Amino acid sequence: MKSTIVLFLSFILTIPVFSQDSTSVSNSISGQSSGKADSPYKTSWKVDGPVIAGTLGLNFLGLSLIKNKEGLTETEVMYKRAHKSDVNGIDRFAAGNYSENADKLSYYPFYASFAMPVAMLLNKKIGSKAGQVMAMYVETMAVTGAVYSITAGSVNRSRPYVYGSETPLDKSMKKGARRSFFAGHTAATASATFFAAKVYSDFNPDSRAKPYVWAAAAVVPAVVGYYRVQSGNHFLTDNLLGYAVGAGAGILVPQLHKKGSSNNLSVVPVTTPEYRGLNLSYTF
Repeated sequence: MKSTIVLFLSFILTIPVFSQDSTSVSNSISGQSSGKADSPYKTSWKVDGPVIAGTLGLNFLGLSLIKNKEGLTETEVMYKRAHKSDVNGIDRFAAGNYSENADKLSYYPFYASFAMPVAMLLNKKIGSKAGQVMAMYVETMAVTGAVYSITAGSVNRSRPYVYGSETPLDKSMKKGARRSFFAGHTAATASATFFAAKVYSDFNPDSRAKPYVWAAAAVVPAVVGYYRVQSGNHFLTDNLLGYAVGAGAGILVPQLHKKGSSNNLSVVPVTTPEYRGLNLSYTF
């Protein structure tokens, strides 16, 4: 479901780009504009188009892997409930957590985070390059979704609520109960908020609001992660990795597009019979 949300948002966010006429689209995506403000980024459909298409393709591949997962049997669930000690020491405190209320609460900051990059368009400098910023936003969310969906579809880790006796048995036996690693909600939230903070900072390097923007970017996904642990959907380490993946994508994608950047780091989607994922390379 998390990957579906990311994909849905990615397609929706392309609307501001394609709703313009062909000339404004070209200028907006490349960072050129007839306005006074100049963009700190350089983008191109020749480069970003294939990356977005490739990562969205990996999202669909990940979704297929997730759909083909097998749920736990009743015997397997009962065994886990009796062996919480099998969970590593760092995560053991969360084993058995189950709270529908905490699960619901996690969605408020989760959904709100997707509006943060859009809200940044109210800033005149950023708003004048709306098409370019939204294209990078789509790319950022697509990269995060690809990493999450491929990982969640390939790794079978039971959610914390599987270890709890208060969790309905049928819930613990579903496919979704084996998608604890890693935290998709936290990753998507961090991706959106850190992207917004990075873009705001690059367009407004001297703004006094920067510390507050970055603080909000850090706190919102942390709140989501807290509720995901309390609800029993994820362990602490699932959230830590999700936070790192999301924040990394939110910062790196804009950084790779910065003008004057050495661009030593490259991210390329790779699909072979033996391997499916992203190839990251850094040139020293």
